[in-house]
Amino acid sequence: MPYSNPQALVSTGWVAEHMTAPDVRIVDCTYYLPNDGRKGAEEYGKQHLEGAVFFDIDDVKNPDNPLPHMIPPAEIFSSKVRKLGLGDGIRIVCYDHNGGGMAAARVWWMFRLFGHDDVAVMDGGLPKWLAENRPVTDIVPIPQERHFTARENHTLVRSIDQVLAVLDSKREDVVDVRAAARFTGEAPEPRAGMRSGHMPGALNLPYGDLMNPDRDCTMRSAEQIAALAAKAGIDLKRPLVTSCGSGVTACYAALAFYLIGKEDVAVYDGSWSEWGAREDTPIIT
Repeated sequence: MPYSNPQALVSTGWVAEHMTAPDVRIVDCTYYLPNDGRKGAEEYGKQHLEGAVFFDIDDVKNPDNPLPHMIPPAEIFSSKVRKLGLGDGIRIVCYDHNGGGMAAARVWWMFRLFGHDDVAVMDGGLPKWLAENRPVTDIVPIPQERHFTARENHTLVRSIDQVLAVLDSKREDVVDVRAAARFTGEAPEPRAGMRSGHMPGALNLPYGDLMNPDRDCTMRSAEQIAALAAKAGIDLKRPLVTSCGSGVTACYAALAFYLIGKEDVAVYDGSWSEWGAREDTPIIT
């Protein structure tokens, strides 16, 4: 079966054909975990798609929240993206260098959260682009500032208090997309000071399972996504909340569900960086 919302995922071929269109903007969203040893801005500076601006999730964030890259207030988001030339009346295409598009999906979700729905992720990201011998550059563009009208969609995000209420009421299912060993508590968390395990009642669907096992880590088909959800015990008729380590890969799962027509999916922004660091949140292994 085809995707129900295919507009949220575009091919490298589509990007190559449309990247110079006046109403299209390409956004490099590359992000690496703190223990990776690489920085997204540095990798962007080495090579990126021509005309692409760099969206740094560690810059476009709430400066008053100590958790990593938490969503900023609407006025900060508007100010940051406006300076990148990203605003009203354009189609935004996100990609990253990681393969799979976890950071690109985070930015896709952020734009939708702030009311800009004409946004997509380039399937396969830069690895697929390079594998097809498509051109890159190290020239950083100077964007022309563009007005961005923020209209926050609160249905797409959950706070820790809301997740606690959801677990208690069972009105929504919580889907933890961390690796299975982290979910069970057998593997330690990569961030210091985090307890191991998962929320009571949470379901586990590792985000990596949503990618094709190819070099480019493209998104799985609609049939495969639905089958993986069913195998994990996820009822797609119920509202979902996705959670991960720090609110990034949870957005990739939200994108996968959105592609197959599941639109009532929220992201727990604090995810395990918040839940696992507190002493008053229930955890099981």
